Amino acid sequence: QVQLVESGGGLVQPGGSLRLSCVASGSIFSSDILGWFRQAPGEQRELVAGMSRGGTANYLDSVKGRFTISRDNAKKMVYLQMNSLKPEDTAVYYCSLRRFGAAKYDYWGQGTQVTVSS
Repeated sequence: QVQLVESGGGLVQPGGSLRLSCVASGSIFSSDILGWFRQAPGEQRELVAGMSRGGTANYLDSVKGRFTISRDNAKKMVYLQMNSLKPEDTAVYYCSLRRFGAAKYDYWGQGTQVTVSS
């Protein structure tokens, strides 16, 4: 089984920065794919950033150039550095894990709220 716990959310002004962290426990492998999703009120959950075991990252178009995903396999951590935040980035952010070769993300954290407002 896998457990994921996020931290680092909060209230920030537009243009500010936040760093989200996610610690994983349980049966974690370096081949697992880690990602960050977000869900705003009334909206569907969307993939913000994902990182493969080789370090290849992919991003939602609206966050490219502003957000950076990184992972530390030894510490079983994944991070999301968010810069130049905008009010439309306001959402609950979730850490998630997809097994290598699996069709979808199967493991989820409880989420952390990010609010961008002046």
